[in-house]
Amino acid sequence: MMDILVYLFENYLPDACPPAGVLARKLSAVGFESDEINEALSWLDGLEGAQATQCRAPASGAMRIYDEEEQDRLPAECRGFIAFLDQAEAIDTPLREAIIDRALALPDDEISLDRLKVIVLAVIWRYRHEVDALILEELLEDSDSGDFGAGEGPARILFN
Repeated sequence: MMDILVYLFENYLPDACPPAGVLARKLSAVGFESDEINEALSWLDGLEGAQATQCRAPASGAMRIYDEEEQDRLPAECRGFIAFLDQAEAIDTPLREAIIDRALALPDDEISLDRLKVIVLAVIWRYRHEVDALILEELLEDSDSGDFGAGEGPARILFN
């Protein structure tokens, strides 16, 4: 599924992404498996639902508290990265919550930092959220987790 998200990020502008049925046929034509396509389309549908859910702006100095499931599935490095994006004002509250929602929508027991970065890229791409070049560089930087295989973090996948 992550490969499909990266493919969409590389090949479509958010406004030019075709409807689900057409997109499924296009993804199949380029070689993605139907199970993976269905999973990705379902994940993207959830992204639309996450956009509809608006959070109230927190009071100044408020802190995001993660519940038990979020702590179990989002390791400290992922929560720290989300806090970094928050503190750098690269994301706002609704965007942060959409990122967390979509990370938890993955079937993985624990989300790696590389996968979280792809999710962040997919969410900012879908919402057409502008990101500072330095933040974008951080999102595209490979981490040590090797979740995508040797030397294949988000940057490697996006630019090969």
